[in-house]
Amino acid sequence: MSEQMIDGTTATVPVEVTDPINAQILAVSEDRVQGFQAEPFQEISRLSGVPVETVLERIRAMLAAGVIRRVRQTMLATNLAPGALVAWKVSPEQLDAAFTYMFREDPFSGHVVIRSTDGDTPGSAYRLWTTLKVPQGFSLEKHAEYLRRRVGAEAFKLLPANALFTLGVGHVRRRGVEPGARSDEPGAIQDTVVVELTDLEWQVLGPLKREFAVDEIVDHPWEGRAAEAGVSLDVFLATARGLNERGVVGRFSTFLEHVKPSAAGTRVTRYNALFHWKVPPGKEMDAGREVGRHYVMTHAYWREGGPEFAGVNIMGVAHGTEKEAVLAHKAAIDQHLEEAGIPVSYTNVFWGGRSEIKPSEILPSAYRAWCAREGIDPETMRG
Repeated sequence: MSEQMIDGTTATVPVEVTDPINAQILAVSEDRVQGFQAEPFQEISRLSGVPVETVLERIRAMLAAGVIRRVRQTMLATNLAPGALVAWKVSPEQLDAAFTYMFREDPFSGHVVIRSTDGDTPGSAYRLWTTLKVPQGFSLEKHAEYLRRRVGAEAFKLLPANALFTLGVGHVRRRGVEPGARSDEPGAIQDTVVVELTDLEWQVLGPLKREFAVDEIVDHPWEGRAAEAGVSLDVFLATARGLNERGVVGRFSTFLEHVKPSAAGTRVTRYNALFHWKVPPGKEMDAGREVGRHYVMTHAYWREGGPEFAGVNIMGVAHGTEKEAVLAHKAAIDQHLEEAGIPVSYTNVFWGGRSEIKPSEILPSAYRAWCAREGIDPETMRG
């Protein structure tokens, strides 16, 4: 529970995800508010059936309590900055220090996870996994090589996405999903072509994507962001709608703290699994779309693992509170691929352990500022 001042009095506001009203809100606010919305909290209210005043109150309380990790307008960063999933081979003695550096010191590394396998399998020596985005004009490879030297990694493997088939969260909504439950249609294919923006679009994009503080969870939330961008509200909204039409805006989302327990000990999920499949060349799109249609999958993509990972080419992420349940979902997907006529010659599961998540910075100006702090000539980091 959380205490807040409401109309001059102290009221107790439930903050656990198990509270029925919070669950009703979160089932929408995690990943159902797609694209740019001029009034995002009103849209959450409309879709959830919860009055907007209650939506604002509950999201503020959950954010203040740390149950919600962040509230922000997401961008489709794969269309705004070159990126990749990166597997790092780091000695056990340096693993924790490398993890901490990636999370705390590199603004371009997003998800930072220490993973393990259930046995000695291809790629199991690659324990540290991160997502990496480098702003337009700069080199992903050069940045990764800088990080390798900085943390003392033995090697790294860049795994850029050739295509995405599902990308979302919705942990509350997925909690009751049965193994094998899937949509009637295969997953949609999302491309990863980088879009060039105008100066005005970059000017608006920075404030648009910045996460919200508790006191910014209000009706008409973009008024302050327009002032931050130095433009009128009308120009801000029009530019944001233009970015949405250009396909670079993701969803307005409340991101749950889904790894660490709440103050009451509640966990949203416990097991984070990165699934690997190897399918025949030419079957990647078909396989990815079949994997992506399963409701349990939060991510599914075509990434080439290469010889380090036994040639896997389809990867995806699923979460659950019980390991056996996650494996049951995997078994159902394996069976579905077989029934769809897509042979799988190799498969593996990388389990998530220690984990931290933050948005990867994608502004070119932020990269130049980082280079200045690190004492690097930004021109040497160009693509």
